[in-house]
Amino acid sequence: VKPWIKTSLAPGSGVVTKYLLQSGLQEYLNKQGFHIVGYGCTTCIGNSGDLDESVASAISENDIIAAAVLSGNRNFEGRVDIDFDKEPIGTGKDGKSVYFKDIWPSTEEVAEAVESSVLPNMFKSTYEAITKGNPMWNQLSVPSSTMYSWDPKSTYIHEPPYFKNMTMEPPGAHGVKDAYCLLNFGDSITTDHISPAGSIHKDSPAAKFLLDRGVERKDFNSYGSRRGNDEVMARGTFANIRLVNKLLNGEVGPKTIHVPTGEKLYVFDAAMRYKDAGHDTIVLAGAEYGSGSSRDWAAKGPMLLGVKAVIAKSFERIHRSNLVGMGIIPLCFKSGEDADTLGLTGHERYTIDLPRKIDEIRPGQDVTVTTDNGKSFTCTVRFDTE
Repeated sequence: VKPWIKTSLAPGSGVVTKYLLQSGLQEYLNKQGFHIVGYGCTTCIGNSGDLDESVASAISENDIIAAAVLSGNRNFEGRVDIDFDKEPIGTGKDGKSVYFKDIWPSTEEVAEAVESSVLPNMFKSTYEAITKGNPMWNQLSVPSSTMYSWDPKSTYIHEPPYFKNMTMEPPGAHGVKDAYCLLNFGDSITTDHISPAGSIHKDSPAAKFLLDRGVERKDFNSYGSRRGNDEVMARGTFANIRLVNKLLNGEVGPKTIHVPTGEKLYVFDAAMRYKDAGHDTIVLAGAEYGSGSSRDWAAKGPMLLGVKAVIAKSFERIHRSNLVGMGIIPLCFKSGEDADTLGLTGHERYTIDLPRKIDEIRPGQDVTVTTDNGKSFTCTVRFDTE
């Protein structure tokens, strides 16, 4: 393993530790640097900790455009394409190329290892202990009340605002009037672009929120670990440092233009300015909006920012459904049309003429979207079920 490769092993379950030890594999994984560091989402989602400080500072001080390849499935923008049949995965001590087929065990070898090492009692003993907890967990003081006692000082768990001012009767359908465009995207905006689960950038609104509450930078942890706090997660919405927003004319980063003033702000700050002024916002996007894992915060976050609709060429199926669940209207441009072909820049104000009566709304029906500069176009409402 090259010295610049960061190695770690974080299985999803404690059972894995037991069968790796039983099989003798852990000894060899350790030799390669793949020690067990914990359990759950780490490397696969980019949460395996900071880079070596000398590397990190070299990148930031010299404004280097760097790249990383993760072993997991979150590396959308840098997927490595390798033909295992034709391309070697390394070089042996004899200087000859080593191919995947040279080291990959046969089906029989794998079956034999599983049979001798993955044993039923490992699962039983591991999951029996889960309900007993560990000493640190058991030492936590627990209030005796049956209702959860919210701690207003907690930066991890906060009472979410979704149910405040909720009425017995649903408010009914409503369109969007004179909304500003918060962000104008191209294709393949993933749920990780919308709601990153990785590290909290030191200059971000979420970082400021935590610092203001006495949390030191070393204790920021990640967005994924703080997903029980809506105040952190709202600030983390559209906070991905790889965001490409057409309103910024090619500049990459988690900022946008506040249309009324022309100011460049962090997305959260711009959204709050719109909200405080009583303005709704929408998002323009290209194809495959919301692809990737179906992260619930990718729908919750925009709702908390005041986004009322997303107009895209197409949506990932579950994310589209999540948007509807959070009261955000998913609209699709007609085939062959998108923001660019319609001449939309994102500096317009948008009105969406949605029927007010629920029984007048049908799956896949057309609605008219008009802008304050006289443009009008038809979109399909993606409420896909009755």
